[in-house]
Amino acid sequence: MNKRISHWLENNWVTPAYSGWVLLGITLCFIGAATNTMAGWLYVIGGVNIALLSVSSILPQRGLAGISLSRKPPRPVSAGEALSMVVDVENTTERPKSLLQVQDLVPRALGKTQKHAIATLPAKSHHTWRYEIPTESRGIYSWPEIRLRTAAPLGLFWCSRIQAAKAKAIVYPQILPLTRCPVMDTLGDEAGRQQLQKEPINATGTEGLTRALRPYRWGDPTRLIHWRTSARYGELRVRELEVLTSHQSLIIALDTSHTWDLNNFESAVIAAASLYDYGQKQGLATQFWSSQTGLIQEKIRVLTTLAGIQADTTGNHKLPAPPLVWLTAQPNQPLPHHSAEIVFSPQTAAHSSGDNTTTKHRRLVINPVDDLQRQLQNVT
Repeated sequence: MNKRISHWLENNWVTPAYSGWVLLGITLCFIGAATNTMAGWLYVIGGVNIALLSVSSILPQRGLAGISLSRKPPRPVSAGEALSMVVDVENTTERPKSLLQVQDLVPRALGKTQKHAIATLPAKSHHTWRYEIPTESRGIYSWPEIRLRTAAPLGLFWCSRIQAAKAKAIVYPQILPLTRCPVMDTLGDEAGRQQLQKEPINATGTEGLTRALRPYRWGDPTRLIHWRTSARYGELRVRELEVLTSHQSLIIALDTSHTWDLNNFESAVIAAASLYDYGQKQGLATQFWSSQTGLIQEKIRVLTTLAGIQADTTGNHKLPAPPLVWLTAQPNQPLPHHSAEIVFSPQTAAHSSGDNTTTKHRRLVINPVDDLQRQLQNVT
């Protein structure tokens, strides 16, 4: 309760620092002694201390006036990489500012509050604060504010003001560098595997049926840029080719409708991202499906979806047309022909793969204590 009141006072007015509480206590002692002894010099000392406390409670508020904070949106990263954050501090006044502290109020899932000290900020100048946030797990994180603090010039009172500077950080799931994946390489019959291959015009992206032109987004391949139209409009425009139909695409389907063990679900998300990336590198028309999202194809959309996807108990469970790779925690579910099943067992299970005589489709059981990349590559 006391901490909450202190934070409210600091954000709306000022709150005493440790030295401020000490000086306030000494001042009260002098005033009490002066009242008992009626000594004039004690009244003078007490009055000087009161004046000093009054001035030091006003100056920090003035020191924060005229300072604006802004930030640049961070680029998406994969789990395990560091987010690069950039915060710009601007002094819009004609007077220099000194002894400032900037605090970025990042979510607890990303770690502790990030702090940065600025000794002097000249008049009409900018200061750029760059720092990195290490990431361990996927997610879409957002936080709206940055706090600016100071106790200058006397250090007796803290004053802070919160400014809006919205940030949204996307941490993609880890992508395993698969060199082979028998579950996908042998999916379906020979005719079906030939259908999965992209047409040469789609692979090169230099000719073919163009459905529409749209503005360039980060992550789009440069081979899809329509240079003539980009020169006409003065901005990069990207061609959207005709999307292959579902029976021509290999679908990575993630089961989100059942109760998962948390660690197994995270492994399933990593596997989905890795299988999608492997299919793209093998030149397959790969798509992602879940009951929450339906079919999506663009890599950035797929990774962004996997960054924020969560298991639930609702959704449409009707699976898309085969061939598909079904990632689930519940084995023995009916699947279409020419499909594969990757089961993330909640218990420690022996590594197994191959054709199952009861389900009539290929199955791979993931052992939670073994290396996931090795099991997906089926290296024995």
